[in-house]
Order: sequence, then C-alpha cells, then structure tokens
Amino acid sequence: MARRKRGQPIHGWIIIDKSQGLQSTETANRVRRLFDAQKAGHGGTLDPLATGVLAVALGEATKTVPYVMDGPKTYTFTVAFGARTASDDAEGAVLETSDVRPSEADVRAAMEDFNGEIMQVPPKVSAIKVDGERAYDLARDGEDFELAARPMTVYRLELLSYAPEAAEFEVEATKGFYVRALARDIALACGTLGHVTSLRRLATGPFDLEQAVSLEKLEDLGQESVLFEYLADPIHALAGIPAVDLDPTEAVRMRNGNPVSLVRRSQIGRLGDIGPDDEVVVTVQGRLLALARFDAGQLQPIRVFNL
Repeated sequence: MARRKRGQPIHGWIIIDKSQGLQSTETANRVRRLFDAQKAGHGGTLDPLATGVLAVALGEATKTVPYVMDGPKTYTFTVAFGARTASDDAEGAVLETSDVRPSEADVRAAMEDFNGEIMQVPPKVSAIKVDGERAYDLARDGEDFELAARPMTVYRLELLSYAPEAAEFEVEATKGFYVRALARDIALACGTLGHVTSLRRLATGPFDLEQAVSLEKLEDLGQESVLFEYLADPIHALAGIPAVDLDPTEAVRMRNGNPVSLVRRSQIGRLGDIGPDDEVVVTVQGRLLALARFDAGQLQPIRVFNL
C-alpha cells in the first residue's frame, strides 16, 4: 500500500519578500508548513545577506520551477570600495584593502564593459562544483583552486547613486549571474577593490516585488483563509509560452499521456510560428493541464499537471 502524502494538495506560487538573514530553503519550508502543503520548492536561491523576491512553489507548481529559474533576474546592490573579502560580500573576511576611491566618471566608464555578453568568473564562495566538490566547501577548507569564466548576458546595468566610498546599481541579467562577482569586477576595473554590502532582488522570471509579501506577514495571518489570497496559479510561471485550450474530451486524452491532434485552424494559428522543439501551455476551460510539444499537427504532452 502506497504511503499517504503528508500535508494538503495545495498548488500555486507564493512570492515572498525575503528578509535579510533568512536562508532560501528555510523560507520555502516555513511557507510549506504555513499552508500545510505536501511539497515546496523555490525559483532561485537568495543569499542570506540578500532581500527581495523569493518565489516559493507549492505542490504541482514545483513542476514549473525551472521556468522561473531560467528567467532573467533584476537586482539593486551596493558596492563598497576599498576592500576585497573572501566571499565578495560583507559576510566574508577582509583579505585585502586599497586606498583608491574611484570617481563617478571612473565608475561609469568601467560599467561599459559589463553590458551585453560578458564572461564572468563566479565567486569562490559559491555553489559551483569543482571536481565534484562545492566551491564554498573548498574555500572554507583553504583549498587553492580557480573557477572558469562563464558566458553571461547583462540586459541592463544602471548607476543609481554614487559616493566616493560606495555606489548603488541596478542590474538585469540572465540566470546563473553572480552580483557579487559583478561588484568585484567593477571595482577592479576602477583600479580598486570592492564588495557587496547590500543586495535586493526586484524580480525573478515573471514575478516581481509588487506581488510579494513578507514571510512575517503571512505567519501573522496564521491559518486564516486570507492566506490563499496570496497564492498565485501555477500557470503564472509559464508566462510568454504560447497557449492553447482543449475541449474536455481532448483533455482526457492528454491527461492520460496521449497526444492530441490540432485540426482546428484557429487553434494552430494562435500558436504562431512554432517549431517541433518549442513548448506549448495546454489548458482546459482556462485551467492549466499540461506542457506539450507541437509536432506534425499534434500536441505531445511532456509534463501533465494534476490540478
């Protein structure tokens, strides 16, 4: 006999405005317990130092986590000039100092090299694996190692404020981007050293701060039904993917893992210029049913949601 899952079958996204000091996994687990949900995950780790958007998935929404993680991220951050730390942020020990303080013109000139396609070396205190070991474990043990540069895309980089001791920036970049590495590299390009002293995520994928609520507020609400006002439908994580709505008979076929033919020209036309490797959101009566691939006039299910 299969074991009964603990918790309730609750499905959706909760967008948390994470407080400083909280671990991302701890935050997701507290949300799960608050809703008494069967399972939870999150759409991209935030360092304990960081605040802002942490998207927490409950139940079947966890199947859409990769789509949130793959989306662009937007941050504001402050770089303090004059010191390099072991972690490239204020939590690490100071390793080296510099008396050089860049001018605003120096900072703006350096920024030009960090727009568009760039190569970025991750911080040594990171989750990157080196010969099967996490870089942060090797760094903690005092191991000598180097991390390879990785291609990244910076969609937008703006200087929000400047002072000789520190500058504040806003950046929108691709997944896997390290703001701590950007802060380090901007300082180096200015002929000095630097590290992050504050970091706030404004958006991740389709979710932003306007949708966010603090964990503390949710916990104050307790088990009241008002909690569910903050639960976003799993389909919101799939924004921007072409969608098609099936009738109930077609939906039964797809729910059972079978392909569905699209013979209605109006439906095929709604998909636009789509290739065989592209994904389609499938709904029934407007409710999320599956993710599928469209090939040779058929929708082949690749992930079915039990909602």
